[in-house]
Amino acid sequence: MSGSHTTAVGEGDAAGPRVLVVDDDDLFRESLGHNLKDAGYAVTEAATGQAALDRLAAEHDFALVLLDWKMPGMNGIEVLRRMRQSGLTIPVIFLTVLGNQIYEEAALQGGAVDFVEKTRSFGILLKRIGLIIDGRKGEPAAASAAPEDETSFRRGALELRRDSGRAFWADAEVPLTITEFRMVDFLATRAGQDVAYRDLYDIVHGPGFTAGYGEDGYRANVRAFVKRIRRKFRELDDGFDEIESYSGFGYRWREREDSDS
Repeated sequence: MSGSHTTAVGEGDAAGPRVLVVDDDDLFRESLGHNLKDAGYAVTEAATGQAALDRLAAEHDFALVLLDWKMPGMNGIEVLRRMRQSGLTIPVIFLTVLGNQIYEEAALQGGAVDFVEKTRSFGILLKRIGLIIDGRKGEPAAASAAPEDETSFRRGALELRRDSGRAFWADAEVPLTITEFRMVDFLATRAGQDVAYRDLYDIVHGPGFTAGYGEDGYRANVRAFVKRIRRKFRELDDGFDEIESYSGFGYRWREREDSDS
């Protein structure tokens, strides 16, 4: 078992985005680090949660954190909680052997943008990393979204600032995570249209990924996201009812005659 130090793998050699790998398994951390380096990323390692937090506090140019759940001293979900409490919004992917749906839901509800089991291939992980760092989660959503040069979007009391990933309701900021922001953007730009559970989930995990139990297990994850999004808006406006449920299919953003985009 490693101590609390951090080490760099290929820093300075790779010109790509910086990724922080946090895992107490020396062999796994080293192997993953070298694979990421070969893929063009600059990689920094941390063997403990505290070492990761220290590094994140000192350096502010990480594009992504790959975080193990089970670690001695401070587990991954606590690391994520402290990151968000300190205002760090760097995307986090949990990379763990814990495959139960309750861990995935806890990670996503805590502000992670993805949850990948260690048993999955490096190619799958690499694709997920690329989608997150590139600022998209699934080609269908990207293809039908608003033009890339539109850095802001308004509909009624909603304002989305795409260049910074910030959302506002009646000029008050809504503290959405990156994934929540994308889901609101996807719904709001299609006001009045029915959006399927699958389409919303693809924003989170990429097309074809299924979580939970059974063929439609992903629906529970989408419902958890939407419930949390609604709660955040209602903390600012208890009359918020823009996200309508379409039972058995998905959701729609309410279209109002006085709304403008």
